[in-house]
Amino acid sequence: MKDLDVRGMACPMPVVSVKKALEADGAGLRVLLDDGAPRENVRRFAESRGYSVSEETVAGGYALTVTAGGAVPQQGAPVQAAQGAAQGPLVMLIGSDRLGDGPEELGRLLMRNFIMTLKEVPQLPDRILFLNTGVLLAAEGSEVIEALTALGNLGVEVLSCGVCLDFFQKKEKLAAGAVTNMYTIAESMTGARLVLRV
Repeated sequence: MKDLDVRGMACPMPVVSVKKALEADGAGLRVLLDDGAPRENVRRFAESRGYSVSEETVAGGYALTVTAGGAVPQQGAPVQAAQGAAQGPLVMLIGSDRLGDGPEELGRLLMRNFIMTLKEVPQLPDRILFLNTGVLLAAEGSEVIEALTALGNLGVEVLSCGVCLDFFQKKEKLAAGAVTNMYTIAESMTGARLVLRV
């Protein structure tokens, strides 16, 4: 089985490198990578494509063994969305912890109310992507953690940009949803039937 070393690569290159390697040889590979977001993102990416993933600790990081078969592609995964934008997911992009361009306090209040109201509407998004200061909404201390958790329980996929969480030093304090990478964000948006930017 081929080894692929993505240690030291910045987001989204670990996922992009694994994607290219699997496209070249879909039988599987062993990926050497850093702990944290790269490990989580590569695992999630491979499993979303129907690969089985096992993990081991190695000197200087982790190794994920990615093998074909044995797993069912996740419902709503980007690979399904890419099959046709008309049938893709409804994606909501939240790039700020505020709603609108007015006073900060008002903007934060509006965003809090928006997310707390969202679970009550009949047409839920399939996926919510948090970028920039938007990731603060999914971290400890946010007033909307309960609402985001409720949305997750309703089947909404809540994903926060790993680079953004790192920038604000909030990765260890993510309290709702999961960490994602720029490849998945870009693929989600281009494969969506509709992207709502909030």
